[in-house]
Amino acid sequence: MSSTFYMPSLNMMGSGSLDEAINYIKAQGFKQGLIVSDSILNEIGVVKSFTDLLDNQHIASVVFDKAQPNPTTCNVNDGLEVLKNHDCDFIVSLGGGSPHDCAKGIALVATNGGQIADYEGVDQSTKPQLPLIAINTTAGTASEMTRFAIITDEKRHVKMAIVDKHTTPVLSVNDPSLMVGMPKSLTAATGMDALTHAIEAYVSIAATPITDAVALKAIELIQNYLPTAVTDGENIEAREQMAYAQFMAGMAFNNASLGYVHAMAHQLGGFYDLPHGVCNAVLLPHVQRYNAQVSSERLKDIAKSMGIDVRSMSAEEGANAAISAIETLAQKVGIPAGLESLGVKTEDITLLADNALKDVCGLTNPKQASHQEICAIYLAAM
Repeated sequence: MSSTFYMPSLNMMGSGSLDEAINYIKAQGFKQGLIVSDSILNEIGVVKSFTDLLDNQHIASVVFDKAQPNPTTCNVNDGLEVLKNHDCDFIVSLGGGSPHDCAKGIALVATNGGQIADYEGVDQSTKPQLPLIAINTTAGTASEMTRFAIITDEKRHVKMAIVDKHTTPVLSVNDPSLMVGMPKSLTAATGMDALTHAIEAYVSIAATPITDAVALKAIELIQNYLPTAVTDGENIEAREQMAYAQFMAGMAFNNASLGYVHAMAHQLGGFYDLPHGVCNAVLLPHVQRYNAQVSSERLKDIAKSMGIDVRSMSAEEGANAAISAIETLAQKVGIPAGLESLGVKTEDITLLADNALKDVCGLTNPKQASHQEICAIYLAAM
C-alpha cells in the first residue's frame, strides 16, 4: 500500500535556530511580512524582540496580534485585511498552535480566495498558500510543521479541521530559548497535547513504520522530560527535548492522522472555548480504553515507551498499563481529573457527540464508534 509523507522542506531545531531563521528570511528577498501572534506575547515583548531582529536586517513587517487561544473565522478575516492593506508577501507565525493555525488560515485564503470555511476537510484548496515561516514558542501542538489547521466557526460553535498539504509552512523553527518562559499550566497542557498526537498516530489505521518510529520516541521523551519541564521551566535540556518530542509527534500525526481524542476535544473547544491540550489530556485515557478492544498490542508498545516492563504482560495487561501510565503522568503535571471541572454539561453531550462524529480526525481511529459509544466516552470522562 502506498503512502505519502508530509512535512516542511526546512526545519530548524535547537538553541540558536532563531538567528538562522532570520538569515533564511533575508535570503528569500521578501519585502513585507505579516507577523501573526497573540496579545500576551506582544505585551511581554516577545513580538517586539522578533520584529527588532527583522528591522536589523531591513525587513519590513506589520504585527497582527489578535489570534485567540482558539482562533476563529473572524481572526482569520481580520488578519487577512491587515495583510492586504500592507501588501504583505510573506507571513511569520510566532507563538503556539493558535497563532500558527490562524496564520495558516490567513495564508491559505490569501492565495485561494473565498472564506476559510470553504477549506474544511481534506485538501480542499487548489493553490499553495502565501509563504509561511512558523516560529514555535510552545512544545505541544506541532502546528509549526503540520498540514493541519483548526479554526473555530463562531456561527456553528464548532472547530473546523482543515487538513491540507498547502497549509504546510515553508520553514519551522523550534528554538528552546523561546520556550523557557512558558507557565507551568501551559507547559503541561501542550506537553500532554504532544503525547496525544503520538499515541493517536501510533494506534491510527494510517500508521506506517516511519510514523511508528517517531511516535514511540516522542512518547519516551515526553514521559522522561515533561515533568521536569513543568516543575523547572528554566531547564534548557528539558525544554529542548520536549521541543524534539512534540516535533516528532507532529511528524507522526501529520502523516498517520489522529483519532477520537481530537475529534471529541475539538467539540469541547468549539462549544465551551476550552484549552485544547487540557481537553485532549482528560479524554486520552478514556478513548484508549475504548480503543483497547482492537489495539491492545499497540497500547502495550506505548506502555513500554513510557518506561513500563511489559515482558511478562499479556496484550490486555499491557494496554491497561499504558492507560494507567497516561493517567499518572497527567496527574503528575496537574491536568484536571475530569470534564465536569472544566464546565462541561451532561445535557450537551448528545450534540457534542453529533459533531465529533463529523470530525475528519475520527476517520483514522482504530475502531469506529456509534453515537452511543461516543456519548459513553464523554460521560466516562466527566
